[in-house]
Amino acid sequence: MYVCSCFGITEQQVKKHAEDGACTPRQIASACKAGTDCGSCVRRIQAILGRGACPRRELADQGKPVLAEVSGLDALDEAA
Repeated sequence: MYVCSCFGITEQQVKKHAEDGACTPRQIASACKAGTDCGSCVRRIQAILGRGACPRRELADQGKPVLAEVSGLDALDEAA
């Protein structure tokens, strides 16, 4: 079923991007442009993302760095 008619993005494609680490509608938009034209699909994308576990969200909830680059910056801050 199509989630984003503007770019022809299906629910399966959104789920695949979520499995690959996209946890927010903005990250989905970066991955496939869904939600960047008329915006009518953003709520559907939010609903899809809300149904599954997101590894990055789980890390953030634990207070751990979400991006590898961020964890590298912590060491730089301590050295300064």
